[in-house]
Amino acid sequence: MAEQVPVDESTTGVGGADYDLIILGGTAGGLSVAISSLRSGLPRVRVIVPEGAVAFPDLVPENKIEVGYRENILGVDVDGDLLTVSTDQRTYRTRGCLVSLRHRDPKWQSPVPVPDDSSAAGGVSVDALPSRLNDRDVLIVGHTNHAVELAAEAANAGAGVVLAAGGLDPALLAPAADTMLRRLERERRLTVLYRAVPDEIGRHGDYPIAFFNDRRTPDLEFDHIVFASERSTPTVDELNISEAAVDSGRLWFNGKPEGERQVPNGHSWEVGRLLAASVFPELEPVEPPSTLRRRVRHQSAIEELCAEHYNATITAFEQRHSDLWVLRVRPDHGDTSHLPGQYASLGLGFWEDRIDDFVDPGIDDKWFKLIRRSYSISHSMFESSGYLAPPDTEELEFYIVLVPADDDHVSALTPRLARKKVGDRIYLGPKVAGRYTLSSVESPDTAVVFFATGTGEAPHNSMVVELLRKGHTGPIVSTVTVRNWADLGYMEAHRELEERFENYHYIPWPTREADVPKRYLQDLIRDGDIEEALGRPLDPASTHAFLCGNPAMIGLPEENADGVDSGEPHFPQPTGVIELLTERGFTTDTRGKPGNIHFEEYW
Repeated sequence: MAEQVPVDESTTGVGGADYDLIILGGTAGGLSVAISSLRSGLPRVRVIVPEGAVAFPDLVPENKIEVGYRENILGVDVDGDLLTVSTDQRTYRTRGCLVSLRHRDPKWQSPVPVPDDSSAAGGVSVDALPSRLNDRDVLIVGHTNHAVELAAEAANAGAGVVLAAGGLDPALLAPAADTMLRRLERERRLTVLYRAVPDEIGRHGDYPIAFFNDRRTPDLEFDHIVFASERSTPTVDELNISEAAVDSGRLWFNGKPEGERQVPNGHSWEVGRLLAASVFPELEPVEPPSTLRRRVRHQSAIEELCAEHYNATITAFEQRHSDLWVLRVRPDHGDTSHLPGQYASLGLGFWEDRIDDFVDPGIDDKWFKLIRRSYSISHSMFESSGYLAPPDTEELEFYIVLVPADDDHVSALTPRLARKKVGDRIYLGPKVAGRYTLSSVESPDTAVVFFATGTGEAPHNSMVVELLRKGHTGPIVSTVTVRNWADLGYMEAHRELEERFENYHYIPWPTREADVPKRYLQDLIRDGDIEEALGRPLDPASTHAFLCGNPAMIGLPEENADGVDSGEPHFPQPTGVIELLTERGFTTDTRGKPGNIHFEEYW
């Protein structure tokens, strides 16, 4: 044991203790207990960390947490009714001690194979962030407190961070990790893929690329990919904890330690309540965040949730008709730089009112949660001056249709979005993403054809304007099917483009108007309408096709549905556009196989 430093009895707490609670480890769980204990009224709490930082440094000054940095723990013993915690700097006498130190679980295995050359320098690592992070794109793979800790560290160092957190349940996170996760999302410094985990790590040139077995998550290239291992607690022997300390009833582990000798353990708030009840009976422990459930539909809870989650303002909300809207959103933090064709996520809370009378299944359990949906970014065709509108770096435009609820499916987001107006607050995801872009259109005389259903033409609006702004000389055809003429929210702007640019043609086709024959995009290909508008054949050697909207229109073959090449494609029925184009020699652009058919499915 280290030499005990004399203590001024006038400054000690109950029974001559230096501290009421010593927490070993500045992890998410350790900080959570420190915060909950301080808020419960425990005045003397100290966190001891062997490292030079805690998991979430911002929480230290905000909550007035006392931290001892770079103190190596030598052991824990008893001294009468108190514990003694010895470090290489001093010995503390404390009423209670919580062990919240964590290290890699030796039984842990990564969800996908880590390349043999994995290292921070090589772009792929386990638990190790690279030394240079500013302006780097980093993927963290994991769903635990540790994954959030790594994501926060990378974001605070200036990296653009994506957390692939398939399997993450926010309710199981330590409160400090949950708080930081929501803060980073709100400040648009972290993108969380709540359902996605890469199924393969490869390389694209000098950079690692994550392949996702998820048709809604594109393959993503990063500067670095870091796997966050699951963590375990050191044993009592590793920490030199005496048997007397184990038996004292004043020592707890945040998480279950390995080894034969066990002590009471739990997670974050549970440990905090355990400490307060058994060692500090004079305190009234604060309640966990789950008490928001007790305040369902109370105005104070709604205001609190909006402040926690919303990070953007609706600056325009134009109704093309009652169920079809163009809205613009301005974020509080960061710009909105993006490539034409990419998407971003919007979100509203389940606590928001719906425009209909349907009730979301299980609403009481998820009332305080956020509904997120990805939407392709649309684009205004013209500035107020009449010139083609350049990309907007301050706002994003979205083209959204109300998805009505029925007895089989109660849609969650759009019935709430329907009640919004200019000035209302909303959630905007931090990362604009997607590989549905014009990157494959390299020659200015290439023919480009866009096929869309309904609001699937949203990404095509920005792609068309981008081509025309850059002086594309090849023919451009944008075609879309809707039910009625009123469902074409941008038709006047497209007609104006046709008048200004002789190489641009817009073919809208309603399917439920009495004076228009019922035809679909597939019919426009079969009957030659597309080639007539192009002024040339649909030649795969000089044409790129972009498809966005109803999966039945797109008709993706089964061999591409799960990323497995099964030989001959198995096309669904009825016949989709991909099958018709494939018959003409076109190839689908998929993982590792560049092609000239590009697609983005809606719903």
